[in-house]
Amino acid sequence: MEAFSLFPEMGLLNDNHNGFYRRVSSLSIRERRDMKERKVITAKETTGFDFGGLAVQWKIEGGDTGNRFAVVHHPMQPHALAAPLHYHHNEDEISYVLQGRLGALLGDDVIFAEAGAWVFKPRRQWHTFWNAGETTCEIIEIISPAGFENYFREVAASWGDVQKFAEINRKYSLEMDFESIPGLCDRFGLTFPQL
Repeated sequence: MEAFSLFPEMGLLNDNHNGFYRRVSSLSIRERRDMKERKVITAKETTGFDFGGLAVQWKIEGGDTGNRFAVVHHPMQPHALAAPLHYHHNEDEISYVLQGRLGALLGDDVIFAEAGAWVFKPRRQWHTFWNAGETTCEIIEIISPAGFENYFREVAASWGDVQKFAEINRKYSLEMDFESIPGLCDRFGLTFPQL
């Protein structure tokens, strides 16, 4: 998908394994591997997008798992709110904290999870999450069933287009409460980027 050359301001990234990022011209990772043949995905094979505070790096695609699950990696900047309160109609999300401190609002419950902890965010529950620490927080997100990993790809491809963003949310049966952002930021001392 070469359309990204038209949007140089987009933070399309490729992890070069040293913690630094460089721009890449494609969001497609289908060309890089066939999971039926490969068992290891190296850091150099990762493509991603930085949404400003939250980044996504695609690791395992639904097409590689019979659409049973997908895996993404989310690095988050300190005190970054990942998303407004939101509600998935179709997907469960399971987060494994690699490093840092993850905060989450699951329904009415506020939880904090340190490196090595798992957080289950079931479908049909209002929730959000954020970096609750002073350093980068990184989580591995398992999405089941697969498909929602493409949500991030489509939002990245239309970054800044609010109308397209609303269409993508409808397509993926995702509800977002944008009015929750100021209260979440005030309550937990967070920042959130503009679309």
